[in-house]
Amino acid sequence: MTSNSTAEDVCSGRPLDPLACVLIGTFSFTTLLFGLLAVLCLRRYRSMVQTIRELRGGKLLLDAVPQLDAPIRPVRLQAMQEEEEEEEVPLPQIALQQSSTVRSSSRRLWKGLQQDPRFTKSDLNLLQLIKAGKEGVFYQARMSRGTCKGHNMFTCKISKEGVRPKHVDTEVSIMRKLGQHKNILQLLDWNTTEEPYILIMEYVSYGTLRTFLQTNRAHLSADPELPSLFTIASYHIALAMQHLRSKMIVHCDLALRNVMVSRFPWDVKVGEFGLARDFTRRTSRRSNYWRNPRQRVPLRWYPPEYFKSNYYSFKGDVWAFGIVLWEMQTFGTLPYSSLETSEAVVYHICIGHKNPNPEGCRPEMLLIMRDCWQEPYTLRPSFTNIVSMLENIIENDADYVDVESPQHLVKDEAEYHEAKYLRAASVTLEDQNPI
Repeated sequence: MTSNSTAEDVCSGRPLDPLACVLIGTFSFTTLLFGLLAVLCLRRYRSMVQTIRELRGGKLLLDAVPQLDAPIRPVRLQAMQEEEEEEEVPLPQIALQQSSTVRSSSRRLWKGLQQDPRFTKSDLNLLQLIKAGKEGVFYQARMSRGTCKGHNMFTCKISKEGVRPKHVDTEVSIMRKLGQHKNILQLLDWNTTEEPYILIMEYVSYGTLRTFLQTNRAHLSADPELPSLFTIASYHIALAMQHLRSKMIVHCDLALRNVMVSRFPWDVKVGEFGLARDFTRRTSRRSNYWRNPRQRVPLRWYPPEYFKSNYYSFKGDVWAFGIVLWEMQTFGTLPYSSLETSEAVVYHICIGHKNPNPEGCRPEMLLIMRDCWQEPYTLRPSFTNIVSMLENIIENDADYVDVESPQHLVKDEAEYHEAKYLRAASVTLEDQNPI
C-alpha cells in the first residue's frame, strides 16, 4: 500500500516523502564519488605503466633523482675481525623502500643481465695472480681456445664461494653503466649463471698500482721527475672518479690496491666495483643493515662521518681519494700502519687524527690531500674541483715533463715480473697482510 501511494504521489506531482529525498541524494553522491575514484585509479594505473616502460628502456632522467647523499648505518665494532687487513666489517645495505611496481621492475632489470654462459672457468688459462680480495681473486688470463671479443689477454675476477649471484650482477650492471672511459677498467664479458662467477675485463700489464709501486720503489725513488709522475697518475684516478660521480655511482672501495696499471703513470684505471652503489636506482635514502653479514668494508679508507653519523656519500669517496694520494706518496704503505686493532683505527679517525705528511711530498699535493680530509664533509672539494687543481699543477710542470710522450719507467716487462716474483711472498697476496 505504501509503494502504491508513493507512485500515486509521483504521478500526481505531489512532493516526495523527505526520507525518499535523502535516499536519492545519498545514492547520487555515492555514484559520483565512485566515478571520481575510478578516474583517479585509471590515471594512476596509466602513470605506473609509463614508469615501467621507462624503467625497461632505461629512460629515467637523472634530473628526476634527488641529488642527495645516501646514509649508511653504523658498524658494530665488536664484530670486527682484527686479523683481517683493511679492518673490514659488515657493510650495511642502503635498502630500497620502493613501491611494488619499482621492485618488480628492478627484478626484471636484474634478470635481464643474466645470459647463456659463453665460457666457464675451464675455458680460462690463468697465467698470473694479480690480487686476492675478500670477494674474489684477480688473474691475468687468456682463453684456452680463441679470444674474448678479440682480446688475447685479459684480466678476470673469479668470485669466492658464498658470493651471491645477484651481488655479482649488481657489479656487472654498474660497470656496464659506466661505459667506455680511459681510466675505468672495462668489462668485456661475464658469467653469473653458475659458480664460480666470473668477470672478464681488459688486460693490464702490471697489476695493481700498489704492487707496482712496491716492486719498483728503488727505481722510482731515483727518478727526479717522480713528483710530477705521481701528479699525473693522481690526475687520471681523479678523472675516473669524476666520471663515477657524473653517473651517480659511489665507489665505496677506492684504494691503491683497486687501481690497475698498464703504463705508469699515463695509463692507470680504477677497478673493483664490488661495493659500488648506483644512487639512480634508489627511491629512498634511508638504510637498513645489509642482509649478508659477510660483506665487508675497508675501515682504513672510510671517513669519520661513517662512524659518527651513519653516513657515507660521494664526499666519502673524496676522503678515500686523499688516502690513495697518501698511499701513492708512501709507495703503498698501509694507512695508520702503527694501529693494530679495528677499534684503535676507528677511534683514531673519529677524534680527528690524520696520516702523517709523506716525506718528500710536494706542497701542492699535500694541500689537496688535506682538503680531501676536511670536516665536516661538506667542506671537501668535489672531484671536478680536484681535477681542475691537478690540471693546474700539470700545466705548471709541462715545462720540464713531457706528458704527451712518456718514457717507459720499466723498460723491460720481463724485468718487472722477475722483480715481482722475488717479492711475491710479501706483496702478491696484498689483501692477506695483517693490520
